[in-house]
Amino acid sequence: MRTTPRGTAGNPSIQKSSCRLALCLLVWVAIPQLSMSQKTIKNPYQDYPVYRGTDLGVQYTPSATRFRVWAPGASQVLLRIYSSGDTGQAISKIPLRKSKQGTWQLTVDKDLKNRYYTFQVQEPSGNWLQESPDIYAKAVGVNGKRGMIVNLKQTDPPGWNHDRRPPEKGYTGIIIYEMHIRDFTIDKNSGVVHKGKYLGLTETGTRGPGGVKTGLDHLKELGITHVHLLPVFDFNSIDESKPRQPQYNWGYDPLNYDVPEGSYSTNPYDGRVRIREFKEMVQALHRSGIRVIMDVVYNHTSNLETPFNQFAPGYYYRHNPDGTYSNATGCGNETASERPMMRKFMIASVLYWVKEYHIDGFRFDLMGVHDIKTMNLISDTLHKIDPTIFLYGEGWTAGASPYPEKLRAVKKNIYLLHRIAAFSDDLRDGLRGPFSDSRAKGFVSGKSGETQNIKFGIVASTPHGQINYQKVSYSKAPWAKEPYQSINYVSCHDDPTLYDRLVEANPGASLSDLIRMDKLAQTVVFTSQGVAFLHSGAELLRTKDGVHNSFQSPDSINEIDWKRKETYHDLFNYYRELIALRKNHPAFSMPSTRMIQTHLTFLPTRDSMLIAYRIQNVKADQWKDILVLINGDTTAKTFHLPEGNWILAADGNTINEKGIRQVTVADIPATTEYVLFRKP
Repeated sequence: MRTTPRGTAGNPSIQKSSCRLALCLLVWVAIPQLSMSQKTIKNPYQDYPVYRGTDLGVQYTPSATRFRVWAPGASQVLLRIYSSGDTGQAISKIPLRKSKQGTWQLTVDKDLKNRYYTFQVQEPSGNWLQESPDIYAKAVGVNGKRGMIVNLKQTDPPGWNHDRRPPEKGYTGIIIYEMHIRDFTIDKNSGVVHKGKYLGLTETGTRGPGGVKTGLDHLKELGITHVHLLPVFDFNSIDESKPRQPQYNWGYDPLNYDVPEGSYSTNPYDGRVRIREFKEMVQALHRSGIRVIMDVVYNHTSNLETPFNQFAPGYYYRHNPDGTYSNATGCGNETASERPMMRKFMIASVLYWVKEYHIDGFRFDLMGVHDIKTMNLISDTLHKIDPTIFLYGEGWTAGASPYPEKLRAVKKNIYLLHRIAAFSDDLRDGLRGPFSDSRAKGFVSGKSGETQNIKFGIVASTPHGQINYQKVSYSKAPWAKEPYQSINYVSCHDDPTLYDRLVEANPGASLSDLIRMDKLAQTVVFTSQGVAFLHSGAELLRTKDGVHNSFQSPDSINEIDWKRKETYHDLFNYYRELIALRKNHPAFSMPSTRMIQTHLTFLPTRDSMLIAYRIQNVKADQWKDILVLINGDTTAKTFHLPEGNWILAADGNTINEKGIRQVTVADIPATTEYVLFRKP
């Protein structure tokens, strides 16, 4: 994917990798040709009525089921009831009655539990749109083509009413682990019974080669606080009816937003099973002290034939001046979050996941597409329920949008958002090299000129008097109001793995050199202010055989290879100790900008490849004076320490919070970060 100057896309580089374009091109090509009336949208959306009620969708009780859909332009709406979720003729067809504020409603006075249904809308022209579940569907049959009427209480696993979020010490104490459900357990050596399924994350005692802990036990051993699950809502690219056929996708092609994906369940045909098993997964993670974040994709739909366009054609999407669909996502469409009923849907959807599934946070894909007002309403609504729910997203788009940038949740507008964070590509690219050129080196590979990018990341993209913003590659001003608004990371699912990126940028480098670069990059991330984020498998030196765009690559490319935990166990232990260091020392995760400005000072080094900073007198930390020395050069550096008794606690190979040895002059090896503390 190309890079763009700061402005049109809301970010200095359009960040979604070629996976986004490749997936969306595939989806776009698959869309049937639209009629001219669909291509050129002339409906006066601003005149559409706004429904103020909270009962859209299907409301089940044993005595009656109530149906209400918003279809303001319809001349008729027909409900069909089915015995099966994928085959057979309708057992009944019932017209809905036109109701208030653009809605159509119907009450069926009998028990419809476990029946399947569709709606079909007729336009004033007489044209019937496709049969579809409603956009608020909570359960579906195989492949999501028919909704299912369920008693949600009966999907709760034992003890669900007593499920509680694990304690949280504050946003900056969060350590996020981004993972894909299938990747994490599908390896033949994972020791997991329910490989690639929700239930795979409920199993304990699983072991891999050499007896290493895998699955849920691995997460607990590593010490992360939150798992970020790549899309687990019902997406369009996997044929759930063919579980034995090799299929793979990341899932950024939404179909039914309020339903768990069926391919991760043990039975995608029965809509109740995926719901129950998803809850069991959340419950198991919570019991293990781990919170759950969902990756949500409200910025586009998988195509233009999903339920949105079957009830209010064109309304839920943005359009160009000529009426064609705009495309800030690179996927052929972008949703119009600023329209009242799309805004209503987004708020209701995240609220539903929090209440029904006990979800602890959300990562918003291409958040820069969404308008600021909607994002703030989402935040305000969720934080009234629980102020510890964590929200963040990508502060960019994948193309230009007709909606004004100043009104969208792009990175440079993050300071206007209410308790919502964004990814720091500034630190990421400064450490490993630019997104636009995977062969280019970064600071950890010995590239000079990245000092201000690294410092900017160290202070979590917040205002700090010692940062020269004119030398920060992407952001010429601080964009985070508070440190929790900056997600610090060096790799994620979109890119080559960190190891693969380092291999590509450093041809001929030895394995030991690559591991030093890897450790340095992650040590900077985990000792920086802000929120730390880790790509699943990085702790095992994960490789995807150099594949950048693995959105539909086979398991052989994407799976977590648990043999690597045995092979690189020393590296895993370093990651584990690094996470413990961050958790044990609040000085690395100060909760406010004012604290960072007060307690963190950069020291002069007169060397473009050596960064030094000092953190002093953070009351919550037992270390009252901390010195961090970061050498990105390929040669060793000497740094004369401030006066005092300095103890080395981390030297790039070992992390020992009690101290490795006392140091008077720091001779920092190449490609290494030192962490020291001063004894009173």
